[in-house]
Order: sequence, then C-alpha cells, then structure tokens
Amino acid sequence: MQAALDQARAAAARGEVPIGAVIVIDDEIVAGAGNETRGRHDPTAHAELLAIRAAAAHVGSERLLSADIYVTLEPCAMCAGAISHARLRRLYFAADDPKGGGVHSGARVFSHGTCHHRPDIYTGIGEREAADLLKSFFQDRRSKSRSLKFF
Repeated sequence: MQAALDQARAAAARGEVPIGAVIVIDDEIVAGAGNETRGRHDPTAHAELLAIRAAAAHVGSERLLSADIYVTLEPCAMCAGAISHARLRRLYFAADDPKGGGVHSGARVFSHGTCHHRPDIYTGIGEREAADLLKSFFQDRRSKSRSLKFF
C-alpha cells in the first residue's frame, strides 16, 4: 500500500486528487499510477484504470488473473467495473469512500448478479494515511479558494 500512497502523493503534487494505485504480480509491482484526470483532460484517467492499462500491456493480456491491485481509496463504480473485467484476483483499498465508492458504498458493483468477476476484497490497510492525504488536499484547496480576492 505504501507504493500506492507514494503514487497518491505524486498525484497531489501535480494538482490531481491524491489517489494512487499499484498492481502486483508475484510480489512485484508491475504497474502504478496516480490520478491524471486534470492533466490528461480525461474523466476516465483514474489511478486504477491507468494502472490496469499499464499492467495489461506489461503482461500482454487483458486478463490479470494472478494480479492484485492496491488503491488508496475505495474504487468508484467505473473502476470497480474495470477491476471485474480485468479479472484482478484481489482488491486492497485503504479508505472507504461513502460519497463516491462503488464497492462497499453506492453501486456496490461486485454484489450484483451480473458482475463478471468478484475479487477478494481487503480494506483498511493504510486507511489513516490515505484519509489524511485526501483531507489535507481538499482543505488546502478550500483555503486557497477563500484567499482569492475578486475586484
């Protein structure tokens, strides 16, 4: 999870929402990414999707059957769907996202009968650090917007 948190910190440094993801196969990180939605002008450039794309290219297959994904925040419905389609073996995520999550919150993608694949799910690893990173990022954003003066 530490590598995913590093990806999240790098995303924050770029002005992106600090969410990071890494994909591991046989105890080796094969892909990692942080959010890039702003930088790419792409609403689908979530950390999970970028990491899945890179891992699939790395292994030369759209199926990541022996891969595990570590994410700093509960994946949204779009990312949960991609995790299912990629057939990732395990999902580890740090913090729940009651507002936008798609695993334990909101859409609960993996609980639907039409879900293609359900990974094993583990939560709470690095939760405090991930939550603090997000909280401070948004507090900083709010304080900067309050300090702007319009004439």
